[in-house]
Amino acid sequence: MAESDRSPLKRFVVAKKKISTIFDQLLEYITEGADFVEGTYRNTELEQIATEQQALVIRGYTKKLGVISEVLARNHMKVAFFGRTSNGKSSVVNAMLWDRVLPSGIGHTTNCFLSVEGTDGDKAYLMTEGSDEKKSVKTVNQLAHALHMDEELDAGCLVRVFWPKTKCALLRDDLVLVDSPGTDVTTELDSWIDKFCLDADVFVLVANSESTLMNTEKHFFHKVNERLSKPNIFILNNRWDASASEPEYMEDVRKQHTDRCINFLVDELKVVEREQALNRIFFVSAKEVLNSRMQRAQGMPEAGGALAEGFEARLQEFQCFERTFEECISQSAVKTKFEQHTIRAKQITETVKRIMDDINIQAADKRINSLKERDDKVDQLDYVRSQLGLLTEDIKGKIKAVTEEVETKVSSAMTDEICRLSGLVDEFYSDFHPSPQVLELYKNALHKHIEEGMGRNLADRCSNAVNASVQNSQQNMIENLKPLLPSSVQCQLHMLIPCRKFDLSYDLNFSSLCTDFQENIEFRFSLGWTSLVNRFLGPKNAHRALLLMESSAQIPRPLATTSSAPNIHALTQENVSQEEIMFSIGTGLASLTSKSSMTVVIVTGVVWRTIGWRLIAASFSLYGLLYLYEKLTWTTRAKERAFKQQFVDYATKKLQMVVRFTSANCSHQVQQEMATTFARLCQQVDLTQKNLSEEISRLTMKIDQLDAVQHHSKTLRHKATGLETELDSFIKQYLQPQQ
Repeated sequence: MAESDRSPLKRFVVAKKKISTIFDQLLEYITEGADFVEGTYRNTELEQIATEQQALVIRGYTKKLGVISEVLARNHMKVAFFGRTSNGKSSVVNAMLWDRVLPSGIGHTTNCFLSVEGTDGDKAYLMTEGSDEKKSVKTVNQLAHALHMDEELDAGCLVRVFWPKTKCALLRDDLVLVDSPGTDVTTELDSWIDKFCLDADVFVLVANSESTLMNTEKHFFHKVNERLSKPNIFILNNRWDASASEPEYMEDVRKQHTDRCINFLVDELKVVEREQALNRIFFVSAKEVLNSRMQRAQGMPEAGGALAEGFEARLQEFQCFERTFEECISQSAVKTKFEQHTIRAKQITETVKRIMDDINIQAADKRINSLKERDDKVDQLDYVRSQLGLLTEDIKGKIKAVTEEVETKVSSAMTDEICRLSGLVDEFYSDFHPSPQVLELYKNALHKHIEEGMGRNLADRCSNAVNASVQNSQQNMIENLKPLLPSSVQCQLHMLIPCRKFDLSYDLNFSSLCTDFQENIEFRFSLGWTSLVNRFLGPKNAHRALLLMESSAQIPRPLATTSSAPNIHALTQENVSQEEIMFSIGTGLASLTSKSSMTVVIVTGVVWRTIGWRLIAASFSLYGLLYLYEKLTWTTRAKERAFKQQFVDYATKKLQMVVRFTSANCSHQVQQEMATTFARLCQQVDLTQKNLSEEISRLTMKIDQLDAVQHHSKTLRHKATGLETELDSFIKQYLQPQQ
């Protein structure tokens, strides 16, 4: 048992563990790489860095590696024993296992394929082909009975026997031994080979040393040789203990068997060189070896019992076969089971390295372009901000200049129109009547006529010039701010900020302006007392003088004399020096009218006496005729003319009061129009700045992602290099010929 611990079979076990570990790491690495490539491919910000084909290739590797890992977990060394019926194949298997595992001997000839492999449990069981039922097996006889009682088993069926590893050291090293029916029991050799031989690492031809190699045996291995490239074949000439009864012929028979076996292996099959052929041919007695080993397991001497002469030599030759077999199957199994998988793993790592290199290069190129693009965007944003500040101040100054120009132009035009107001009023024609209802309608129509007329005249004088100035200023704004906008917005600027004709609104609100106008179209004689006072003193001072005269007529003279001073003093505090002089004249005239009738009689008499009564009579007659004439000519037409003149005087004063307000209103309209245009342009510039800022943020994020992609791709490439190093180490240690 101690020798089995140092068995060359351990090489396969260690190699399997190592390659399985490498493939587990490779599968984990490929899974990580597939997630990385697929994530990079699906990232819309990182287009054209990883392709769909690359993602599909690596994702496909995960499935392939998963299958390979499962195969590696199931892989084991397999040796198949073939030969004619009753040549002792089962005995050889039992001898190698140091126990009577398979039925053997007379009456227990193997009738189907039997595979023996280890189980970690402590109970033996078997499983027949096509069934998952585990049938308990306690003894060899019970196994033999089960095999022979199952009528469904034929020569082409496989029964798997699971034997506890604790009972057999050979089974601890992933070795499966396959026993077969005799090659002479069936003609379906091709199906046997396809089903049981293609994955075998070593074939053992168990021949009967009491006879020679038969054609059935040779024919089978010729077929094996056709299906497999140089299979590893050992020839065991079993039952060599029979030679002990004829020792004088032993060497001749041995040489005869050896020559025939060498010719079969070298000349016919050509599976081995002649100098190596002797290491594949052995003369043994499996039954003797099995018995001696079972005695040793029971604590008895190996050579005890009835053993033929020369047992020790046959035992040593069997042990030599075992060592040679173990070395051969270990090396062969490592190569056949792991070499192609190792080559495939290296191909996978090479492909993944190329993909990672391609992704790294693409990410580096994209990163350089993104950095350049971001720098351009930052410079563009700084330029837009600085230029916008400068242009804002300049455009504000231009807007102020244009509004001041408009205010001056409108003010001048309105002043001229006020001077022409009488002509505009004279152009008005409508039914006139002094009745209050008709007069009110006449006023409303006159208000509307004047407002429309003045508005039209102001528009004719100002609107075209103002509109041209506004449009020119707006166009200058657009041209100045246009370079700050992207080309796509520049092409659509005429739709975003349409050029339209600007019309000033001269809202005079004439009806409200003249709402308190009070006309006076009562008849007044031109040489009457009131008219004369108005003519000499003016309407305002005449009105005050007449009021004073009325108060003087109602109050006695002594009181009037004393009370005039306070009244005059009160009025002088409210007027300027010119009004003070005129008021003094009125006061004098009022004093004259307050004389007594005696004074009037004296004056009349003096005048009568001086010029004569005829002249006085003629003067009064002429005065009366003039009064009569004016009275007769005071028609509705005359009243309308008086109304219009009063209205012109009143409206002129009112309009002069709103000249400044109206011109300021027009300039404010211009300012609003230009400010609106500028605000729309600034809105587009602000939107451009926002887009630039967002683009800079997006590019920064993209650069960070590209940095992460580069770092990850480099990391994955380094991992692939590390896995390649491990694969190379495995190849050097287990697959390359040992020096």
